[in-house]
Amino acid sequence: MHDAGHSSRVNGGEPHTNAPVSHKAHEHHGHSGDSPGTDGHDKHAGHSVALFRDKFWWSLALTLPTRIWGHMLPSAFGYAPPAFSGSTLIPALFGTVLFVYGGAPFLKGAVREIHDRLPGMMTLIALAISVAFVFSVVVTLGFPGMPLWEELATLITVMLLGHWLEMRSISQAQGALGELAKLLPDMATRVTRAADGSERLEDISVTDLAIGNIMLVRPGASIPADGVVRDGRSNVDEALLTGESAPVPKDVGATVIAGAINGTGALRVEVTGTGDRTALAGIMRLVAQAQTSRSRAQALADRAAFWLTWIALGSGVVTLIAWLLSGATVAVSIERFVTVLVIACPHALGLAVPLVLAISTTLGARNGLLVRDRRGLEEARRVTTVVFDKTGTLTLGQHRVVAMATDGGLSEEDALSLAAAVEHDAEHPVARAIVRSATDRGITPTPATAFEAIPGRGVRATVQGRQLTAGGPNLLAQLGVQPAASLTEFSQAATGRGQAVIYLVEGERTLAAFAVADAVRPESHEAVRRLHEAGIEVVMMTGGAQAVADAVAKELQIDTVLAQVLPDEKASHIERLQQSGKRVAMIGDGVNDAPALVTADVGIAIGAGSGVAVGAGDVVLVRSDPRDIPRIIALSRASYAKMIQNLWWAAGYNVVAIPLAAGALAPWGILLTPAMAAVLMSLSTIIVAVNAQLLRRTAL
Repeated sequence: MHDAGHSSRVNGGEPHTNAPVSHKAHEHHGHSGDSPGTDGHDKHAGHSVALFRDKFWWSLALTLPTRIWGHMLPSAFGYAPPAFSGSTLIPALFGTVLFVYGGAPFLKGAVREIHDRLPGMMTLIALAISVAFVFSVVVTLGFPGMPLWEELATLITVMLLGHWLEMRSISQAQGALGELAKLLPDMATRVTRAADGSERLEDISVTDLAIGNIMLVRPGASIPADGVVRDGRSNVDEALLTGESAPVPKDVGATVIAGAINGTGALRVEVTGTGDRTALAGIMRLVAQAQTSRSRAQALADRAAFWLTWIALGSGVVTLIAWLLSGATVAVSIERFVTVLVIACPHALGLAVPLVLAISTTLGARNGLLVRDRRGLEEARRVTTVVFDKTGTLTLGQHRVVAMATDGGLSEEDALSLAAAVEHDAEHPVARAIVRSATDRGITPTPATAFEAIPGRGVRATVQGRQLTAGGPNLLAQLGVQPAASLTEFSQAATGRGQAVIYLVEGERTLAAFAVADAVRPESHEAVRRLHEAGIEVVMMTGGAQAVADAVAKELQIDTVLAQVLPDEKASHIERLQQSGKRVAMIGDGVNDAPALVTADVGIAIGAGSGVAVGAGDVVLVRSDPRDIPRIIALSRASYAKMIQNLWWAAGYNVVAIPLAAGALAPWGILLTPAMAAVLMSLSTIIVAVNAQLLRRTAL
């Protein structure tokens, strides 16, 4: 055994059921493209894009005869519609059918809102069309006045059009689940061996794959299950799963994930995860959870929409009474009442936040940022301090050779090659670090012979006829070898940084020294720099030694270091930072990080970490890339800006629209019809939807 210190990491796991996940199965569970299900849109429960689309086109067809045989178009264009027995009842007949057929979603929605004691948009629309319908029926039966069949028909048709467009926007915004579900193929090719040893290919349903099966993944095909490559080489596209734009090289021993797209090479893959045990299924669960979570901004918008409903009802009643008192006819007064109800529908206000949230969730998923709780994403914009757990987050979580020096007789590459050859059969973590570092550099060591372990000191072996020994300081003491001054200076500096030092010795000569430590992720430098540029303090917390922590902090230019922190103390340190007035985001990947992730204002879990840590985070990083931290904050700030823009527009629209609908400009001959009010209300909603869609252009 080497005498150099080392550490190891153990990631906990969770039991999973082996329920198969496929695109078809996903649709059967209610996640088809026509079922948005955005929070804040319970008024559309049971509705779909197809429902409103079909009702709109049929209602438009029914509206045409209502208008042709009505009174407005003939008066405006000076024509007489075809007359026959009962032709005067055509507007009433088609208007009634429209009320029952086209108005059904609004009437049912109103019943649901009233039952839940949450009157809202559906209540206002249902009341408006019901008042117009009852009044028109009464007038048709002989009551003095002008019926509102044309206005009723046009109002319902325009409202259906607006809802169809809204549902389409929401469905597109929530495309993440649909896109992920489509990644998984329905069929897989299983490789088996016949009795004579020949290979047999069998096309089976992806649900019939079992752990341990070997599957053939042809070029350009989608990978049916998680697994490990046993034969072949290819580049795999994981963009929709991890956000990694460049294809990832895969060779024997590499892991692949279900739903990724194979490149130009054929792969034989041993299945390690199917159904709900795949990474794809886990991502889909997190996205679905995010789409059902609620944010504070959504709660605010819902309360505003609730009170706007009552304001609209009150404004409508006041408008009706004022017009009646002014001497207007009942028909004109009711028309003003209906117009106020329609134009004041809190449609845009209700859509302002949930659509932005749906798009931000999808945008995050496409970039490898899985939002578990929208409140966490919303809070990220206010973060002032980011706390990183060191091991596995800022560092790789695996030992590597982080520095080396030779006595001048060998190049660094030759020295590493010889050391890796000597250490190849050793099991010590530091030995594995040297072998791993050689592999990372593309070095293939020459096979060693006569391998022998020196207990507590190191190992010896023969490489290309040279008898070499590798080990720590205790080995040098046992051999009585004194390294060159340059190597001694190198070793002292490495030890001061808390790094383990391994020497390569031949006879009485020390050929090289290697500093081994948990290597800093190459991406960590940019992550810390971008956070500093955003004005955010960076803190590193670790249970490791102060010297090791200081060395990493110095390399990354981190502001504050909290070292030798016990697992049960991490949450306490987060609380102290919060008590000093800071908004804290905690980034971790281990089981012992879970309490701190929950305590922080925003908990961000590394996706490659333990199931417990992932379950405690508000956001999960699929790529385990610390550069995603500033991306989360950028997404949060952009999303919040869109929410505020939409809310201001929706509120400002109603401030202007309600007096206009009530007839504030009537002295100047300007009066809105209910149909025009519906158009304006729909345009307001479309503006909110388009503005939300612009969030897709955010560069993360």
